[in-house]
Amino acid sequence: MIKKRKFDYSIAVLLLLLICLGIVSIYTASASKIGDQFTVKNYWWKQIIFTAILMAAVYLLLRLPMPIFEALVMPLYFLNLALLLGVLFTPAINGSHRWFSLFGINYQPSESAKLLTILFTARFLSKEHLSEFRQLIYGIACVLPPVVLIAIEPDVGTTLIFLVSLLAMYVAAGVPLFYLVLLVSPVVSIVVSFHWFAVVIWLAILIVLLMRFRLSWVTITVASIINLFLVVIMPVFWNSLKDYQQNRILTFIDPSRDPLGAGYQIIQAKIAVGSGAALGKGFLEGTQKNMNFVPEHHTDFIFSIIGEEFGFIGSMFLLLVFFVFFWRLTVAMRGIRVTERRIVTAGIFGYLVFQTFINVGMNIGLLPTTGIPLPFISYGGSNLLMNGLAVGIILKYLNERGFMK
Repeated sequence: MIKKRKFDYSIAVLLLLLICLGIVSIYTASASKIGDQFTVKNYWWKQIIFTAILMAAVYLLLRLPMPIFEALVMPLYFLNLALLLGVLFTPAINGSHRWFSLFGINYQPSESAKLLTILFTARFLSKEHLSEFRQLIYGIACVLPPVVLIAIEPDVGTTLIFLVSLLAMYVAAGVPLFYLVLLVSPVVSIVVSFHWFAVVIWLAILIVLLMRFRLSWVTITVASIINLFLVVIMPVFWNSLKDYQQNRILTFIDPSRDPLGAGYQIIQAKIAVGSGAALGKGFLEGTQKNMNFVPEHHTDFIFSIIGEEFGFIGSMFLLLVFFVFFWRLTVAMRGIRVTERRIVTAGIFGYLVFQTFINVGMNIGLLPTTGIPLPFISYGGSNLLMNGLAVGIILKYLNERGFMK
């Protein structure tokens, strides 16, 4: 039976709903109400303008012929690399070189790098007759240049997004699971290296996993030696750091070590979320926000304002909308037959889910502060436009599947 695929309105409606919830959240986060005095900054109005630009961009994207769209991927990827290099020579803002400023508009090339790198990498991972080892090498080679440049800015949080996207694309490309275990294992070894009991448990799990994959003993031995080496060398590396460097890392992991300094933001965010209780304090009534105790409450910590003013119910409603949105993306991914497009969709899905998980975890005190915004909710033109265009690309893939059996 021949069936014409149609535009996926459910994903589009959920996207618009998230953006509208974001505008409302930004409005209340931008407002300050103390007694009879009420002031509101124009962040919410700017977000509406960014939303209008996004809608126009998505409309043009859907109308753009697929051959032209695919031809633009490679030059735009290398242009973005040039911008990532150029931004390093711009004046530092809060100690980082991340933004180009022009006529009062800030552009962050690391945001567009996430999407363009996914598109560029998927093209190589989807090549026919490509060995699994070459898939690994090609993926790393495509992701490494933007990761290195973004790490220099520095922006460690964004570099993690690239790695999660790459893992998601590997899965969609059919890379065997044992390769992914081997790639992730050094990171786990570094994390557990400071507790010998955890080290023993982790190495035992790793060896059992590799044995279940029926790998040769040579591969298992080499992987175990590499991970054991990292476990042994990390304490030596730690002891070589100066006291202030160790304190910075420890405070990053446990903000309560420096409640008035590096840990201030996350502690205040936890207070805001906790004080909202079940139903919240009410629209515009958040005291942590109105007294400006929560810094950056219209960007990275906007979820804490939602928790304070709309309570557990409001927070769970937002998370439910995210859940349904991501579930619809997984359903859409299964219906995309073209390998390259399915890999792109997996990469976009991976980084959107990861950003949501990290931001919410950061706001409720389960994860350290990383500076990762909440997709579609936090204020920011570059972030909204790139995330929205990413979903627009998925809608384009779904809309142009054409006639299929």
